[in-house]
Amino acid sequence: MDKQITIQALKYGNLLHYEWNTTLLEKTDSYIFVLGPKGRQLHHYTKQKVFTMETWTIEYFSFDSWFTVSADIVGGEIKQYYCNINQPAKIDGQTVSFVDLDLDYIWINGEWMVVDEDEFASNAIKFAYPETLIHQARQELEALKERVLSNLFPFDGSLAKHIVSVPSE
Repeated sequence: MDKQITIQALKYGNLLHYEWNTTLLEKTDSYIFVLGPKGRQLHHYTKQKVFTMETWTIEYFSFDSWFTVSADIVGGEIKQYYCNINQPAKIDGQTVSFVDLDLDYIWINGEWMVVDEDEFASNAIKFAYPETLIHQARQELEALKERVLSNLFPFDGSLAKHIVSVPSE
């Protein structure tokens, strides 16, 4: 199953923010897991730069839930989680896109933390987020924290089972 999937992160208003290519690992009606290869190019349109990603990632995009997960895999283990709060992802052919709402929940060095709250506040003004969207994003962040704490999908080992797809280095 070597199917390329392009991932597109959008800003509110469906403005292309950044994109990268991945390989499909698992797809259901509710979500998709993809493998991000080490050395892939991330085209960051907002910053007008191209970044080379230094680790393999297993990534989760939900068509129902308001978050994504990217797990950095190093030496056969998850070394970092990066979760975006976003509107549910959409799939169109070989492209998965989501509207990034700036708030991020990350696990690094064994600790979970919320980042980019300042970016959320400034973009809420810049992109004129409706009050209902601001409220929903904050609620979804709290729900994500609870999901992680309770080891609920995809933090129940569902993401980790795909580590076998990462080539040995």
